[in-house]
Amino acid sequence: MPAKSPQAESDGFSAEERAAMKERAAELRAEGKKGAKKADGLQAVLDRIAEMAPEDRALAERVHVTVTATAPELSPKTWYGMPAYTSADGKVVVFFQDSGKFKYRYSTLGFQEAANLDDGDMWPVSYALQKWSPVVKKKVVELVKAAVS
Repeated sequence: MPAKSPQAESDGFSAEERAAMKERAAELRAEGKKGAKKADGLQAVLDRIAEMAPEDRALAERVHVTVTATAPELSPKTWYGMPAYTSADGKVVVFFQDSGKFKYRYSTLGFQEAANLDDGDMWPVSYALQKWSPVVKKKVVELVKAAVS
């Protein structure tokens, strides 16, 4: 087998991925500081949502309201610069990734390992979101309820 040429390999992280990692590092630094410098999780989520493009913002607002109403035991915070909701032990359960974050054609509702969505040997942990509807809301409520059960 011929060796891969340097051009065939990735140049590493994209600018968007590097920016997300820098955001996460800043979040971790803020979490480690006490007092005035500690970021308020809810305000950080609301600020991040406010920065999104209008279509993404509308979806993120609906997701935020639905998640917080369905699972008030989850705490909002930003995670890699995305709105996320954590369990009492600080583990991310669910997050929202706006389409503009990595220039995708759709936003994403994702679940982390702490979510109780296990279903046999294979199950989805990420869902594309393009528009909000009663059907989408119902599905998000079902997923969040299962995730925190």
